[in-house]
Amino acid sequence: MTSWFFHPYYQQPVANAADQTSWQFQVRAATPADFTGIAQIIAESFHSQKGLWGWAFPLLRLGIYEDLRHRLASPSPHHVCLVAVDATAAGANNVVGTVELGVRFSDSWTHISRSFSYLSNLAVHPKYRRHGVASGLLISCEQVSLDWGFQDLYLHVLENNHQARQLYFKLGYRVHKVESHWNPFLLSRSRQIFLHKHLNTNSNM
Repeated sequence: MTSWFFHPYYQQPVANAADQTSWQFQVRAATPADFTGIAQIIAESFHSQKGLWGWAFPLLRLGIYEDLRHRLASPSPHHVCLVAVDATAAGANNVVGTVELGVRFSDSWTHISRSFSYLSNLAVHPKYRRHGVASGLLISCEQVSLDWGFQDLYLHVLENNHQARQLYFKLGYRVHKVESHWNPFLLSRSRQIFLHKHLNTNSNM
């Protein structure tokens, strides 16, 4: 049975069934030294390195790096980028997953009349997927959100991203709103689903 400990957020020992090795994951706030690893993981998760656009992958990765560096240059009390690192000796604290949490203001599309905490850019290195890294990052975001005084957490997921949707539903997220295809030129694009989870302040995370 695995367990998590925060340092300062979250930590989990995970057994890899494939090779029977043990990984120790730790979730913490990102530092500038992590930006290269974060950019690589996000680029790999959301952009293909194959086909005609493969040549553009280094440029996309650089753009993600510069955007991240710019956004995190001025610390905000209600914005954090978390990373999961492989804390084992072999991992040498390599970044294996990342997520961002911030605060958004009410708007007409979401039908939320107050500020709310919003999760984005969840990504895990392919080698470390299906080992609890994404779940650990999400649960860490829940604790941070509660620390900020927000009991509701929201995120977007693409309708055709069945694996991500399954994870979110398993962790208690529910559909708040589904994007409508108002533009006929976007009919081939997967719709976005706006998910919501009400956080229990009495839960033991």
